Amino acid sequence: MSVKVTSGVLAGIDGMMVDVEVDMHGGVGHFDIVGLPEASVRESRVRVTSALRQLGHRITSRWITVNLAPADLRKTGSLYDLPIAVGVLACMDEIPVAATEGRMFVGELSLDGELRPVPGVLPMAAAAREAGMAEILVPIENAREAAVVSGIRTIPTPDLTSLIRYLAGDLSIEPAASGPPEVTRTQTPDLADVRGQAHVKRALEIAAAGRHNLLMIGPPGCGKTMLARRIVSILPPMTYDESLETSRIYSVAGLLRHRGGLITDRPFRTPHHGASSPSIVGGGSNPRPGEVSLAHNGVLFMDELPEWKREVLEVLRQPLEEREVTISRVRYGVSFPADFLLIASMNPCPCGYLGDSRHECSCTSTEIARYRSRVSGPLLDRIDLQVEVSPVPFRELSSKASGSGSIDAAERVMAAAAIQARRFKGSGVLFNGRMDSSGVRRNCAVPTEAESLLEHSMDRLGLSARALDRILKVARTIADLDGSERIRTEHVAEAIQYRMLDRLKGQFIPTLPA
Repeated sequence: MSVKVTSGVLAGIDGMMVDVEVDMHGGVGHFDIVGLPEASVRESRVRVTSALRQLGHRITSRWITVNLAPADLRKTGSLYDLPIAVGVLACMDEIPVAATEGRMFVGELSLDGELRPVPGVLPMAAAAREAGMAEILVPIENAREAAVVSGIRTIPTPDLTSLIRYLAGDLSIEPAASGPPEVTRTQTPDLADVRGQAHVKRALEIAAAGRHNLLMIGPPGCGKTMLARRIVSILPPMTYDESLETSRIYSVAGLLRHRGGLITDRPFRTPHHGASSPSIVGGGSNPRPGEVSLAHNGVLFMDELPEWKREVLEVLRQPLEEREVTISRVRYGVSFPADFLLIASMNPCPCGYLGDSRHECSCTSTEIARYRSRVSGPLLDRIDLQVEVSPVPFRELSSKASGSGSIDAAERVMAAAAIQARRFKGSGVLFNGRMDSSGVRRNCAVPTEAESLLEHSMDRLGLSARALDRILKVARTIADLDGSERIRTEHVAEAIQYRMLDRLKGQFIPTLPA
């Protein structure tokens, strides 16, 4: 007898349908799985055999062949345990064959027949809905993420016994509540907690408004990390489409079930500087999303930037430009979105106290140059804002007056974002920081006086064409925050001031021409 059961497979962050075809007949004990299965899939026969034995079914005297179609798609993971077991039970007439139609089955089996959660259920539920499936049966721990997808019933299943009774009509299981949950923002740290640092708060506001990457440079303890953690509080709330896409990434990574159903807060990822390249951009024998993808639609914070391995910093260049990561293997390749805001920090020198009036720097000029050279020029070119963070004087730290808070800054960011939405409507671009060169030419015209300032700065600082474009993008965002339709000379001058490392290199601070 032959039975076909529906399951799924992941391709990047998308789900695809897979037919689990089970053929069973009498003969010497044989259990084979074909259809390009990885080792984890081939191990399903052990778990399925043990789980069925707990139910009193011995299949060691049966000849069983399982085909996972289409056969040219690579199958990984333990999610095929449940559909294989359902197919075997249907072949044994323990489950009505008609009861398997119009349903997708996803889940890992324990040796005693309980169902365990698996990654990637959300995109597979979306694929099942698009294919016209009526239900998706998943482990209880995966029910909330599958239920995010409306238009398909999610049946939380505790174990194989309950599933058999449900398909036979002897047990009623209440479907999980479907559809997107009410979006609420979690309380985040407020900028008002930070004393002083008005110029850094201004840079954070510009970064949030136009999605400009930011590098903070200052001695230890001056508040770089504290400031970075508060940028999420001034970013616009996530749209439903952004929440759904981010949730799909976390589902594929196996992290969504620990967060509930839909991710509604912008991610803030803080990997350690000892992380490897695959952990940052993604990879592995079975490619998984890396930190740049887990930060999609949110923030990636990289502390102590020069302490990162050079090869890790260099692999960031492609996702910073392309907004996605493509991982290629011999037989296939997958792509993960990686549209994130990079916030980085570093000390000004190896000891950390260059320019700090309270401590004496012990570094030589050669050591300082070598330290800064760990961050390559091409990577710095992709960081629009470079700002100095200085220690806060005691009188400001002890002040009772509260500083500017996140609520006011968020309102200004939202107003600037609305201006950009009107400017780029229908173009696929949402923020100034995402403009290409042609977009810069169309939207970043500057007055003659500002052109002279740009030329002077480019000559003295040795700026690349990419750095020049990024200065113009920042100037456009400053103008938007100012409510100005045109970029004025003071907007350009402020944008140039945010090229701190270039100014340190050239010992030049641009001023308006006389």
